[in-house]
Parts: sequence; C-alpha cells; structure tokens
Amino acid sequence: MTKKEIISTILAVIVLNSCNNGKQDGSGGLNGRPDVCPNVKTVKAVLSNRQEELTLTGKVEYDPDKIINYAPLINGVVERTYFSLGDKVQKGQVLFDIRSTELTQLQADLTSLKSEEKIAERELKTAESLFESKMLSERELLEAQAQLNQCRAALQKTEMDMSMYGYNRVSGTFSVKSPMAGYVVHKNTSSGSTIAEGSDIVFTIADLSRVWIVANVYAGDLQFVSEGMEVEITTLSYPDEVFSGKINTLSQVFDPEEKVLKARIFMDNKDLKFKPEMSVIVKLKNEKTIHLVSIPSAALIFDDNRYFVVVENSPNEYKIREVTLQGHHDRITYISSGLSEGEMVVVENQLLIFTGLKEK
Repeated sequence: MTKKEIISTILAVIVLNSCNNGKQDGSGGLNGRPDVCPNVKTVKAVLSNRQEELTLTGKVEYDPDKIINYAPLINGVVERTYFSLGDKVQKGQVLFDIRSTELTQLQADLTSLKSEEKIAERELKTAESLFESKMLSERELLEAQAQLNQCRAALQKTEMDMSMYGYNRVSGTFSVKSPMAGYVVHKNTSSGSTIAEGSDIVFTIADLSRVWIVANVYAGDLQFVSEGMEVEITTLSYPDEVFSGKINTLSQVFDPEEKVLKARIFMDNKDLKFKPEMSVIVKLKNEKTIHLVSIPSAALIFDDNRYFVVVENSPNEYKIREVTLQGHHDRITYISSGLSEGEMVVVENQLLIFTGLKEK
C-alpha cells in the first residue's frame, strides 16, 4: 500500500468514527445528522450589509498652526540657554541669551536716535514760539516738524529691529523670549555655541494640545478611504485604549518618497498621550449598502488556493461547495458567489467531512 493510500485510509477512519459510523448515501454525500454525529455543528448563511475594516499605519505629527520655529536673524554667540528638550515653556519666558556685535551697533544707534529725538523736540518748541512771534516763517516751522517726524520714524524702526532679535538686557546681550506657550520639541544650540544668520533652526516650540494623526493610504486602498470616515486609533503605548476620530483631510497628491496619500486626523491631546513621531494603527470602518451572504469565517476551508465550505443539503447529506469571497470583518466572511441565503453550513468538524468527501 502506498503512503497516499495509507493517509487516505486513516482520514476515512477518523471521519467515520467522528460521525459515529455514519454511512454514505447513493448521491455521493456523507451520512451524518447532528443526532447521529453530535460533533457536527451547522449555522445558517444569512444576508447582511457588508462591512469593511481597513488597517492603516501612521504616526503623530505636530499641528503646523501650533508650532513656532526660531532661526537666527543675526550672527552671535549664545551665552546661556534656559530650557532643555521636552521642557514646558510659558509665553514670554527667556529661551536663551545671545551676545552680538550687530546688536551692540543697533543699541548704539538706538541711543543716538533717542538723543536726536530730544534735540528735535526742543527745536520744534523753539520754532513754534518764534512762529507765534512772527520771527519764523511757516516753511521753517514745517521743516522743524518734519525733522522730528523723521527722527521718530528712524527710532521706531530701530526699536522694531531690536525687538525681532530679542529683549535688551545689558550692553550687547539680548534675551530671546518664547512667543507662545508649549514644549521644546527641538533644540540645536547650547551655551558658548555660535549662531549665524540664515543657519538651521535653533529652537522649536510646539503647542501639543492638538496634534495630527497622519495615516498612509496606498493606491490599492484608496477606493475604501474618504474624508469624514470614522476611525479608531490604537498605539503600543496604550494597548487597552481605543481613540476615536475621523479623517479631516485626504491629500490629493502622492508623497514622492513613500508613494502614499496622507490622511490627516485632527486629535485633541489635552492629556498629552500622543507624542510627536509616535507610531499608531488606524482602523477604518465603512458599512456598505451592498447585501451579501455572510457566514462565520471559521467555516471556511482553504485548499488548492481556493475556498470551500461544507453544506448540509438535506438530512444525512453533506456536499462540498466552492465559494468566492468578498471580504472579511470581525470574524465574519462575505460570500459573493457559491452560497445562497438560508443554506446550512458546517462550522465544526467540517475539515474531516471535507476530507472524507474529497477522497471518495
């Protein structure tokens, strides 16, 4: 006896024993009703709305409307930094002190312009007094007023320039303050380091009370994803917690490097559970109006790259039926062809019955 014949004989014995020595009928089915074969269990195929569940990978990103980058506008040396990466910063707190010859020159110009403003004010008062005494022409009075206005404009410009670079502490030293409350999410400087105009960003402050969840949508999944869809978000950091949201925007341009579209989900983050660059899993659920026959996924038999089920045609008769799948969701499989509503499908010991019928 060959190896194949031995295996077939053993399987046949197992099937017969499992079904309490049931007999085969003349139609080619395998005898075995629940009262004769108690280990066989069937369920009815039902018609239901198709539900789809798509799983996407993604990560947490900053909300670009709640982030401030500070890049050097001048050349100088950092004298001291006050915060480290991850620290919380309040609006107006000093991030770092900088000493710069450019700022020293601006400070000197500011002092000079303030002196010129005082002189111009005195000259205008004198001109107004002389004009009232008719000892000065109107033209000369207007010239004195224009001189004061010009001096004040130059002074205001210098003060604005200095405010862009920082708050003046002492001669030549300026303090750069945070323009918003948030967290230090990037720091690229330290005490004693030099910075130059146009160089890389030295500080980034982000308000993390709201973040973006950015999910990757591949071309093959695009048909199942749309704006407004409800999503469930899970992370490795909080395995027992599910966060709910919806897709707010869906990019219309593929990322040239990752070859994906980006789906953005705006999430409130008051508890700061979502950290920038944290990996997340995004599940999308979409209930279609398409009605399909559905059965428990456990009833499926995969053989020779095809799917089958065992159907109870009538009492004491089982048949193998090839089916075409339409999708899966929550342990339910949707069938597009091969099975009709109301048919009884074997969900327990179906593999033994399938093997016995196939070997006939």
